[in-house]
Amino acid sequence: MRGTVMKKALGYLQKVQIAVGGVFLSIFLSSVVIQMGCRYAGIAAIWTEDVSMYAFIWAAFMGAGAMVYEQRHFAFTSISDMMKNETAKQVLNLGIALVMLVFSLLMFYYGCKITRQFWNYRWVSIPDFKRGPTWLCIPVCGATSALYLIGQIGEDIQNLRKGGR
Repeated sequence: MRGTVMKKALGYLQKVQIAVGGVFLSIFLSSVVIQMGCRYAGIAAIWTEDVSMYAFIWAAFMGAGAMVYEQRHFAFTSISDMMKNETAKQVLNLGIALVMLVFSLLMFYYGCKITRQFWNYRWVSIPDFKRGPTWLCIPVCGATSALYLIGQIGEDIQNLRKGGR
C-alpha cells in the first residue's frame, strides 16, 4: 500500500513538473515570436533574449526530470538489448538507476551551491531581476530526479525479490 501512495505522489509531482516545463516552453516560444516581430518592426527588445534563454533552460531541466520518472531519459540500450536473461536485465537497470541517483544527488547538492552563489547576480537586460531563480532549476531537477529514481529502485528491488516482472 505504501508503494502505491508513493507512486501516486510521484506521478502527481511529475505532472506538476511537466506543467511547469510547459509554461516555460510557452514563455520561450512567446518571447522568440516577440523578438522576431520586434526585429522585423525595427524595435529594440533586448529583454527577449534573456527571457527566452532562461525560459528554455527551465523547460529543458523540467522536461529532463519528468523523463526520468517515465524512464525515457537518455540511455544506451545496446548491452541490455543483447541480454536474454530477465534477471540480469533487471540487475543492470538497477545499477544504472543507482548511478543516476548518485548523479541526481550531486546535481541537487551542487545546484543548491551554485544557486546560492549566483542568487544576487542581476540580469543584463532587466537589472531588477535576479539570476538566482534561473539557477534554481538545477537543484529542482536533481531533487525530483532523485525522488523518481528512489521510487524506481524500490520497484526494481521488489521485482527482483519476486523473481521477475
